[in-house]
Order: sequence, then C-alpha cells, then structure tokens
Amino acid sequence: QVQLGESGGGLVQAGGSLRLSCAASGRIFDINLMGWYRQAPGKQRELVAIMDSGDNTNYADSVKGRFTISRDNAKNTVSMQMNSLKPEDTAVYYCCVLALRYRGDTLKDYWGQGTQVTVSS
Repeated sequence: QVQLGESGGGLVQAGGSLRLSCAASGRIFDINLMGWYRQAPGKQRELVAIMDSGDNTNYADSVKGRFTISRDNAKNTVSMQMNSLKPEDTAVYYCCVLALRYRGDTLKDYWGQGTQVTVSS
C-alpha cells in the first residue's frame, strides 16, 4: 500500500503564505502524478495543482500566479508554496498521487488524510 503524510496547513491572514508538503511512503514502484486537491465546506473537491513525472504542471485558474507546485522524485515528495492567500482559499487540502506499487501493477490513486488551510480576512 502507498501512504501519504501531509504537513504545513494552518491559519494565516489574507495576503500571507503557507507551504504544504506531502511524502509518499510504502510499496512504491513508480509515481506518475503528484498533486493537491482541496475541498471547502459545502463544495466539491477540486483540483488545485498537479505535476507529472516530466515536471509538467496544471493549475486551477483561481491559483495561477499565486501557488507553485514542486516535487522531488528521489524522495517521493510533493510541495506547494501558496502565496497571496485569499479567504476563498480556505479548505481542506488533500495530497494525491497516481502510483504503481510494483511492475505490472494497475495505476491507482492514493490520498492523504487532508490538512486544513484557513485564511482570515
């Protein structure tokens, strides 16, 4: 199984910054995608940012220019620097990876437990 450990959430004032980190561990053969989703109260979970193994990225329009995703393939970690935070960024942020546990495995998504980010106005 693949386990994800997240850190870095918290409370920050509007305009502030936070950095989220996520480390994947367990039985890992290869990780394809690594990224972050978020879910605000009463809303559906949405993609925030994602990066593939070739360092290609995709960001939600609402965070472009403010959030930056990065990954360390050697350490199986993904981070996201969040700047110029807004109250509407308040949500639980989930780390997600698309990974193979062994050669020949089926590509599957794995999720972290989530970390709360609260931005006060």
